[in-house]
Amino acid sequence: QQEKEDLQGKLKLREHLSQTAGKSDAIPSPSKNTDLEMKQLQCKLKSSNNEITKQSATIKSLKKEVQEKEERIRALHAKISRLERDLNMKRHLVEDLRSRLKANQENEKTSNETLESLERKVKALAEDCSNKKTSIDSLKQRLNVATKEKSQYEQMYHKAKDDLEKKELKLTNLESKMIETECAMTELETTASQQLHGLAKQSGHALETLQKKLLLTNDKIEEFMTFVKALTRELQHSVQELRTKIKQAKKMGEVRACKKSLSQESVQLAASILNVSTTDLEEILEVEDDEETAKAKMEFEKDKEWLQYIQKLIEAQFPFASYLMDAILEKLNEKKKLVEEYSSLVKHTV
Repeated sequence: QQEKEDLQGKLKLREHLSQTAGKSDAIPSPSKNTDLEMKQLQCKLKSSNNEITKQSATIKSLKKEVQEKEERIRALHAKISRLERDLNMKRHLVEDLRSRLKANQENEKTSNETLESLERKVKALAEDCSNKKTSIDSLKQRLNVATKEKSQYEQMYHKAKDDLEKKELKLTNLESKMIETECAMTELETTASQQLHGLAKQSGHALETLQKKLLLTNDKIEEFMTFVKALTRELQHSVQELRTKIKQAKKMGEVRACKKSLSQESVQLAASILNVSTTDLEEILEVEDDEETAKAKMEFEKDKEWLQYIQKLIEAQFPFASYLMDAILEKLNEKKKLVEEYSSLVKHTV
């Protein structure tokens, strides 16, 4: 508005200047400076007119905006008044709700206390109920057992009653028979006493013969046991002898091989160095290896176990013949193998 007022003042000045310029046409021509100033002012006027038109357009648009904004402000004022009413209503509602909340909280506290007390009571009642249920179940079980026992006893009683009646009948029959048998017994006793004397004599002779047969069988068993033990020992002894013979044959072969490799002079020289005879040197050469000694120990332990096994078989209950036969055959096969080995060694050494 201030710019508008300034521009209007300038316009009025220019109009005044133009009027004065028209009047000055009658007056003798002024100086060149004034002309220039006039031209400049006219240019400024034109530019100011353009600016005024622009400003008036902007003013109109601004007026419209101001009107729109005023309408908006009115609408906003209406809204604010409504919102204030709503706010007041809501405040009243909030205050009511707070008062109700306080009352509800107080009620809730009391209700919680009552609930806790009720829960305790419910727990106590539940425990009582569970205890009572268990007691009722146990009582039911006892009742069932008692009813079963009662039915069983009743059945037993009826059975016993029936048996008693039957036995009473049997007793009467037996008593009648007993009288008859007593009469027969007296007759039998007389005949039996006579027959018993004869049987006693016969049984005495039979017992004597049985005792003699038993003694003979015991003697035979002992003889058989001694025979088996002697046989097993002989077998074991012969196997051991064969093993020693095989060892000796092997050593002889080794010694002969050594003697072949060593000359008689070298043997004598070694004997003179060691200050021993040639036979002692041969014995030194025939020292057993650790492996051979370990093998011999193993074989000795196996023989020992075999003898113990046969002893167990003999002492065991019947039947043991097949097991005994298998054990002896096993040892015989071993002996056969050793004999074959020994004969092959003897052939090679010869």
